[in-house]
Amino acid sequence: MPVTVNYPGVYIEEIPSGVRTITGVATSIAAFVGWAPQGPVDSATLVQSWMDFTRGFGGMDSRSLLGYSVYQFFANGGTQAYIIRVVGAGNVAASVTLSGVLTVSANSPGLWGSAYGIKIKNLATPGRFQLQVYSLPPTPAPAVLVESFENLSMNSGDSRYVQTIVDNQSSYVTATVIGVNPSPPADTATPSPLIGGLDGTVLAPASTSSMPAGAFETAVLPGSGVGVDLLEHVDLFNLLCVPGEADPATLSTLEGFCHDHRAMLIADCYQDATFKTLQTSQGPPVQITAGDNAANAAFYFPWISAPDPLMSNQPGIFPPCGFMAGIYARTDSTRGVWKAPAGTEASLTGVLGVSQPLNDIENGTLNPTAVNCIRNFSVYGTVVWGARTLQGNDQIGSEWKYIPVRRMALYIEESLYRALKWVVFEPNDNPLWSEIRLNVGAFMQNLFRQGAFQGQTPQDAYFVKCDNETTTQNDINLGIVNIAVGFAPLKPAEFVVIQIQQMAGQIAT
Repeated sequence: MPVTVNYPGVYIEEIPSGVRTITGVATSIAAFVGWAPQGPVDSATLVQSWMDFTRGFGGMDSRSLLGYSVYQFFANGGTQAYIIRVVGAGNVAASVTLSGVLTVSANSPGLWGSAYGIKIKNLATPGRFQLQVYSLPPTPAPAVLVESFENLSMNSGDSRYVQTIVDNQSSYVTATVIGVNPSPPADTATPSPLIGGLDGTVLAPASTSSMPAGAFETAVLPGSGVGVDLLEHVDLFNLLCVPGEADPATLSTLEGFCHDHRAMLIADCYQDATFKTLQTSQGPPVQITAGDNAANAAFYFPWISAPDPLMSNQPGIFPPCGFMAGIYARTDSTRGVWKAPAGTEASLTGVLGVSQPLNDIENGTLNPTAVNCIRNFSVYGTVVWGARTLQGNDQIGSEWKYIPVRRMALYIEESLYRALKWVVFEPNDNPLWSEIRLNVGAFMQNLFRQGAFQGQTPQDAYFVKCDNETTTQNDINLGIVNIAVGFAPLKPAEFVVIQIQQMAGQIAT
């Protein structure tokens, strides 16, 4: 603001530069949906390591592909993932009622809660007690203390009210007081086990083409109130994985969800899909490529052979989505979102091979139909050998044919969407347009310097336009400012042609 001058002297006035630095958003935060033996069912939970997932959701379980896929994500370079646990009918939380005045329950449904117990000890101060949570391993191993809450009260008006403290601080249980301000429960000499926990129906996707969509799909799809709907409360996710899900109708719906959230769906093929079924148009690609939403999905074939830790590391067959999400994250961190998550650098970690080896001719048949193949090469191991979206079928001729082009556009869209909120309610005239050009231009110039665009000069690589040509007086009257941003995307060198010629042995004269 201009200073008020009222005495002879020197005045200092700070003038805003108009610079508002635009920071690019994260590009490889994954979301995984599936059944797990434990964990929250009413929210998407962020985990940042395999140990985080193990503590919160129970690790691997032979009844579900979710745990395996999350493990494969982190093993291949992933760093952040949201977990959405989907459970079926009959899932019950284990609980125990102490002295008829306090019920302690596992904080999520499932049999897992039955492996914990509660111990109560009243303190010397009247009305105060200690509540401890124990892990109860199989006998004769002793119980292990995992949590302890001190100086608790049964009085709802107390700052140490047991229900509030336990519900907000425990990683394992919740507490419910029975009655109005009752006395604390009696001491327990040994931990009282939680009982009644049940896994009920284990919801898992159909893994073969002969199995139709069912309860799992119903629970996963938008509109169910659970499943992917829980991602509505997540600030940002970029990749969606539903391990083993290959139902065409379900994948088409998930494509639309990803399109609306500027994310990519990593779609698995059926477990028993073969080159023949895909080549003869019997597989999912032809059935789910219709519409603009297909640009936000990529389809991978075949399933991966990898050691199964639950079976003494004997070979098991797993869907590719977890591996691929990790490859996306690793490529983004080492090369950038504009680099295709494929090629000799995109080698899968912790694998034995693929369930169905492919040769060059078979790969060449599937690639033009937007099937991204995973191949075994003697020198490079198991690598991703395709980088097309589900609009990458040559017959479609889409501008979003390649995964890195689509993901680059999503990255720019999301970054600008978040960074330009300051523009709202600013005076819509030349000073505002100039600030927009300055800040968006600086963001695009930084990407150009990192090698994210084609072109030798900024003029060849991108443009930012915001002036009286993009925003007319009628737009101003309607409260609209229009910003045009264009970029020349880098496209992967999908086909390398080497021309060899024999030189004639001419003699100079």
